[in-house]
Amino acid sequence: MDLAAILQRLHAVRDQNDWQPFHSPKNLAMAASVEMAELVEIFQWLNEEQARALPAEKREHAGQEVADILMYLMLLCAELGIDLEQALLAKLADNERRFAR
Repeated sequence: MDLAAILQRLHAVRDQNDWQPFHSPKNLAMAASVEMAELVEIFQWLNEEQARALPAEKREHAGQEVADILMYLMLLCAELGIDLEQALLAKLADNERRFAR
């Protein structure tokens, strides 16, 4: 996955729609949270078995919400100067150190 190319495309959409004034870190974090709530809503009231065996339509919807979340997080990282890949790898290494047996 070429994160730089994806971010460039996200910025192109943002700029074409004059959304940059609204893409503050606070707003992007809030938008990611809203999209996460939309993802959670797909699973609301399902038991574990149902949640793991989503019908194709709901699985596709879940994928769209996951993509929305990732896009907002990528935009947030760009606004804050966070290297998303480096942050992810550092956190993974930390979790491996803390929780690996």
